Amino acid sequence: MNTTKSSRILEIIAKETGGHSYKSHKYSIDETERSSVEYGEANASIQWKRRGETKDIKTYVPLSELSRQVNGEQLLKYFLDGSRHVYKVDDMGFEEFGNRTAIYPIIAGQIGVGCCRRENKYMFCEKFEREIVIAMPDISQSSRKKQGFLTATAQKLNTGTEFVRISESGWKFSTILPYKSAKEEKGYDDKGTAQIQARMMENEQKMVAKLVGEKKLSDSNYLLKDGSLEYKPSKAMRSDEREYQKFKNNYDYVIGVSKRFNPEVCLVLGDKPNPGFIANLPLYNRTPVAYFTDNDFLGDIGFAVWYVRIRDKSRTRTPFDGIIKVEKILVSTEEIEYGMNSDLVDLISAHLINERNPVCYGSDLRWANHLYPVYLTEKYVKSHYLSTESFLHLF
Repeated sequence: MNTTKSSRILEIIAKETGGHSYKSHKYSIDETERSSVEYGEANASIQWKRRGETKDIKTYVPLSELSRQVNGEQLLKYFLDGSRHVYKVDDMGFEEFGNRTAIYPIIAGQIGVGCCRRENKYMFCEKFEREIVIAMPDISQSSRKKQGFLTATAQKLNTGTEFVRISESGWKFSTILPYKSAKEEKGYDDKGTAQIQARMMENEQKMVAKLVGEKKLSDSNYLLKDGSLEYKPSKAMRSDEREYQKFKNNYDYVIGVSKRFNPEVCLVLGDKPNPGFIANLPLYNRTPVAYFTDNDFLGDIGFAVWYVRIRDKSRTRTPFDGIIKVEKILVSTEEIEYGMNSDLVDLISAHLINERNPVCYGSDLRWANHLYPVYLTEKYVKSHYLSTESFLHLF
């Protein structure tokens, strides 16, 4: 019975796509805990064009006094986190031209996106969505041009009594994501993982849009999103000026906070990377705000980017532990022209400093960069995952 259950999904995929399952070893390919620093040279496409705030600030801004003044007030009400667990579940062969069979990995992922809200110091689930997706080479659909083929195939994976356990727990196979079968520098495992990551980010954007549509966000009820806001707009969205502006407007009251960042792209003191300027950031201070764009990836979307130290570096492992990177998409014409209001930058930064406690010390290697409500939201999302053993048994 276990053999039938473990091979059913792969049999359906092979039958629908014309592939041959090799029933390879199944395993998790998620990365282990990583440093908060992404070392490396700055991306050539990244541009720190100019100052990103209204005041001409060239040094650190102390925020201890302001953080005490606003302590007990609530500016950040909603907290959003997206997460995915990725697995290699098989190697599958597909016939190419000349009857040559090429073998590609089949990548599966659990994706969860959740938003928690805080009321009277208590945390509640506002929204939570989850799905299972499969990433396969695009050659698997090359002879099947029928629109909706991949989604229809994914729906067939939900049939059968052996999948009742998934549906009862809220999980379902939603779609199949094609990755490029052409050989490139990036490996096929990485390509499949990238497709699942992109899907997760798309789901995050949809959840933000829902909160905006329900009028949940305002200048007194900000959403704090765990991670960067560097979402890539689709070609269709860029070509529709109205939809493109709507996309930007969704982030008027959204702040992105990253625990991991590349210090080599900090150019706030000139035209060369200056990671030491971040490393030497005093406790409860922020850096000046930079105006950031990446035309190749993000189009003409402009960001205000700055860094805040929330932990004493004498108590952390690396010079960058205890520092968070903060992002805000510039929406209004005034913001784009003059930068983000410096007083608002200070206010948001002061509230972020106050979110550092209580501490999840010992529960997470990234504890020094964690904001506690974000930590709780992340734990909530991950608590709904199927275990690795249970998930792999589905294949």
